[in-house]
Amino acid sequence: MNEIDRRPIKTRDAKFAGVAAAWLVSRGVSANKISVLGMCAGILAGCALASTSRWPDLARPTFVVAAVLVQLRLLANMLDGMVAVSSGTTSPSGELYNEIPDRVSDTAILVGLGYAMGGDPVLGWAAAICAMFTAYIRAVGKAAGSRQEFCGPLAKPQRMFLTSLLALWCGFAPDSWQPVFKEFPWGLPACLLLLIVIGTLWTSLRRLSRIAGQLRSGGQA
Repeated sequence: MNEIDRRPIKTRDAKFAGVAAAWLVSRGVSANKISVLGMCAGILAGCALASTSRWPDLARPTFVVAAVLVQLRLLANMLDGMVAVSSGTTSPSGELYNEIPDRVSDTAILVGLGYAMGGDPVLGWAAAICAMFTAYIRAVGKAAGSRQEFCGPLAKPQRMFLTSLLALWCGFAPDSWQPVFKEFPWGLPACLLLLIVIGTLWTSLRRLSRIAGQLRSGGQA
């Protein structure tokens, strides 16, 4: 896995990230296992979000648990690549472990948010499809000969940051701070999902434009 194929993540250069990756390598934890564990965290996050509408009395702590699980999923997404590079165990099959768990996690979290208290299932599925479409465009661009395109404005890190922020808000903000939309039967989760749908469609168009430009100019810019 060369640097041009890796998503640019600022926290990858943080000291704690390097220490964590080194510790995992020293314990013989494989990058693929980290990817699978990250997927499990993503699935659990989606389940936690969805359960807030089923058990409203436990919604606040469950939203907080979901936010923590989303961040654990992102941490695993960062560490799996670092461990693969540090241990020299990068392989073609690693791409499968890197991409497929990501798509499963995205779908679980966004669909779960759709079924959450204040969410909308249709918007949840729509957001999941749009998120998958941005990844599909990136993969097709790479297969066609361009470099991997990770541009936003709502790529995976931004989507997950907003989801975590919303979950923490729903978990900790007083009821008086929670807006009530009288004209639309939506809560904050549904509003965020609408934003994600619009933002990921914009992201898809930007990626298509940039990939097309790279291919016209002869591949990797």
